[in-house]
Amino acid sequence: MKKEIKTLKQEVLDVLTQNILPFWLDKMQDREHGGFYGQMTGRYELNREADKGAILNARILWSFSAAYRVLSHLSPHTPHLSDYLEAATRAKDYILAHFIDKEYGGVYWSVDCLGQPKDTKKQFYAIGFALYGLSEYARATGDREALDYALQLFDCIEEHAFDPAHNGYIEAMTRDWQPIADMRLSDLDANYPKSQNTHLHIIEPYTNLYRCLKEMQAQESCSYVPVIGSVLPIGITVPEETVASVEGALRNLIDIFTDKILNPVTHHLDLFFEMDWTRGAGQQESYGHDIECSWLMHEAALVLGDEKVLKKVESIVKMVAKASEKGLNADGSMIHEATIATTPLYGHPSSPDEGTITKDDDLHWWVQAENVVGWLNLYQHFGDEEALQRALRCWQYIKDNLIDWEHGEWYWSRRADGTLNLDDDHAGFWKCPYHNSRMCLEIIERYS
Repeated sequence: MKKEIKTLKQEVLDVLTQNILPFWLDKMQDREHGGFYGQMTGRYELNREADKGAILNARILWSFSAAYRVLSHLSPHTPHLSDYLEAATRAKDYILAHFIDKEYGGVYWSVDCLGQPKDTKKQFYAIGFALYGLSEYARATGDREALDYALQLFDCIEEHAFDPAHNGYIEAMTRDWQPIADMRLSDLDANYPKSQNTHLHIIEPYTNLYRCLKEMQAQESCSYVPVIGSVLPIGITVPEETVASVEGALRNLIDIFTDKILNPVTHHLDLFFEMDWTRGAGQQESYGHDIECSWLMHEAALVLGDEKVLKKVESIVKMVAKASEKGLNADGSMIHEATIATTPLYGHPSSPDEGTITKDDDLHWWVQAENVVGWLNLYQHFGDEEALQRALRCWQYIKDNLIDWEHGEWYWSRRADGTLNLDDDHAGFWKCPYHNSRMCLEIIERYS
């Protein structure tokens, strides 16, 4: 192992266990009402009455489950393993008790601070993250209940989100699975029925679910009979038809990315689409999503294990990573995105003139974390030395500018002028222990 990699691995292990995870353990657990608090502002004001989002709680579940699994394998004597398992179980129990819609299925978008349903729409992005967290908990613990619910959510997405006419997955529906006018994931998004972002966070949990099923199937410890509430810590095998169903969906998602979402001209991954895959108006380049998607697509193909698919994907992995270079700064950091306007942009007559370039040049915490993993992936699998140096430069930027060494966790972003962004959350609906903890865990696991 290169000295640089060895140093990087130790540094991210320290940041994960001494900076990121302790913040959520010590400051964000809601001991009164269960689960985790919904918000801490960028100025460290804990809002105990904030709504609790499905995305935040699912990402907490994934992060602590993955930390427990990876660090247990690293050393059974790793400090605080029991705390990580307890936090993961706390998140899992809260999701099952409060976010799962017992009447219609799926998960609520948000609940209030007491755990009562608040926004009951069904955003498939959020359902995907719940699946992601539950499948990781099942991988880490062999918990049958978590796997059962993960498979239920897989079926839910396939039943309600999949578009049999044009392929792909829609954005959202009402609580009882009726069409919804506003399908946007957030106020920052355009209102289109399909998006790159939602597909990205469906291929991600489907990859993890397929990997989980294959691991359990390989153990051949017992026969799998879905019974919610039972726990088998010794491992679970699954019927071939269950594995085949998830495998088929994963194969299809890889094709969607390579054949629909990838822009064959720019090599960026376009963001918004009509039902028939007509590309949304305006050319928006999301460099953070490009570099994140480059390694998640590659991961999906690697887990799938089909050499023909892998060969097709690997050339695209390099292509998309290359396109993301437009967002790189000399210090290794990466800006979020840029929009090259057409007329009108997203159907709004007041859009900027055609050709106008508008940049979001804040340096977001999540973009930098994915930036490190994306380039490191190219180094690991393709021997790209320059990619390694890009990953190391970005890690240095993160250490110098984004890690909150005093309070724990990372800042939301640095402004383009270098000042700290304290207006956005330190922890909240979108600010979760996921991109940064996953970056650390990816490095630890890849080089263990």
